[in-house]
Amino acid sequence: MPDPTFEALVERHSAEIHAYLWRLLRDPELASDVLQDTFLRAWRAFPRLKHRDHLRAWLYTIATNRARSLQKARTRRESGLTGVSDEQPDPRPSVAAQAADRDLRRRVLAAVERLPAKQRQALVLRRYQELGYDEIAVIMGGSREAARTNVHLAQERLRKWLCDVDEGKASEKRGEQ
Repeated sequence: MPDPTFEALVERHSAEIHAYLWRLLRDPELASDVLQDTFLRAWRAFPRLKHRDHLRAWLYTIATNRARSLQKARTRRESGLTGVSDEQPDPRPSVAAQAADRDLRRRVLAAVERLPAKQRQALVLRRYQELGYDEIAVIMGGSREAARTNVHLAQERLRKWLCDVDEGKASEKRGEQ
């Protein structure tokens, strides 16, 4: 059985570290994968920790290292495919990337608005307010399990809706060509 201290650590910091990874990697699925890998590595190392004073910083360090490793591997793969260039890419996002980010935010907010009230409330409390499931349960007048289920169902619906929209756009582009 996992250490209750570690479980609390995961509960307390998973949302903020996921948001950090999402911003860093610009890919929510990749951020989720790196988050899982981060907590798996942390769980393995947790029993060996001598000092547990700065656990939040420790988790951020693991997450950062995992994201950097992933980005380096991706860069190596891409550089092998595209050849060598003397030009340094502009680190700022392009106008197209900024527009895509705005479009994604708009679509996510619209999808959140479509959720049933309980799922929307649980998701907002968990992901945007960074509250734990116990706090959500108290606020919503239900159980911890119900809070967790509502967040999970909301995330699944959002994922499906957003994927359906992306598939629809891809179909439209194929039809125009």
